Amino acid sequence: IGQVSEMFAIPVSTLRYYNKEGLFSNLMRARGKRQFDEDELELLRIIDCLKKTGLEIKDIKKFVAMAQEGPSSYAARKELFVVRRRPKKKSHGCRKRLRW
Repeated sequence: IGQVSEMFAIPVSTLRYYNKEGLFSNLMRARGKRQFDEDELELLRIIDCLKKTGLEIKDIKKFVAMAQEGPSSYAARKELFVVRRRPKKKSHGCRKRLRW
């Protein structure tokens, strides 16, 4: 978790919070340590993009749940994003990563 914290410049406490909130449903542990695979790392990139747009954690959780439904949820994801977002920071490349 420390390495991922450094990689993304996210406090360890935030990563633990995301885990507690159920964002990393498949996060594995080995010898008591959280093991982030490429899926979790990509999810962190997506969360970062969503946070930069101003979405709150409850809306990020909804977005992630809808994304797991597949392409049928594109319209609902875009609507959630458009309705809830509050521009905060430049989010170059986020639209491509969010894939709607």
